[in-house]
Amino acid sequence: MKKLAIIYHSAHGHTEHIAQHVAEGAQSMPDTEVHLVKAEELTSMPNKLLEYDGFLFGSPTYLGGVSGTFKNFMDSTGGLWRTQQLKRKLAAGFTVSSLPAGDKQSTLISLFTFCMQHGMLWVGNPILPEQHRGVPYDEAANRLGSWSGLMAQAGHSAAADSFVVGDIKTARMFGRNFAETAHRLSNETQT
Repeated sequence: MKKLAIIYHSAHGHTEHIAQHVAEGAQSMPDTEVHLVKAEELTSMPNKLLEYDGFLFGSPTYLGGVSGTFKNFMDSTGGLWRTQQLKRKLAAGFTVSSLPAGDKQSTLISLFTFCMQHGMLWVGNPILPEQHRGVPYDEAANRLGSWSGLMAQAGHSAAADSFVVGDIKTARMFGRNFAETAHRLSNETQT
């Protein structure tokens, strides 16, 4: 059994909506337990991270980086960094912005750097953009063409669930890939 945490911050519900679909994808893998955890709940108890085998970190992109709330969570893990207690755990990242580009890559790089400093193993996004196979843009998986993590986009004042079909599909595929990777690596180290 793999125990995964999807740790996210969502001020307006958009990132939480994507987190829920990432969780659905991860839970579709047998023998996988997935917990949705708000970043702000972990700030005062970062040692809770030790309970999990892997993490999918999600933050909205605000001004080219993670939200202040998510940054506070990241900063709270300093004690774990000093002792490298998260070393070799799997990690991945996802972000949402209101514009198609929105500097989401900067947010994913921030999440990546955080994980690398902790000695975690980063799982990128291996999903080929489906629009190159003729799938309509809004229905295409990985329509925004991100390899370092999951990117999704919803209008600033849009309802929390206002995502195109392709972004929802990508979120589920991303979660499933992460869970499959966790199981595969676990099996390889046991043989």
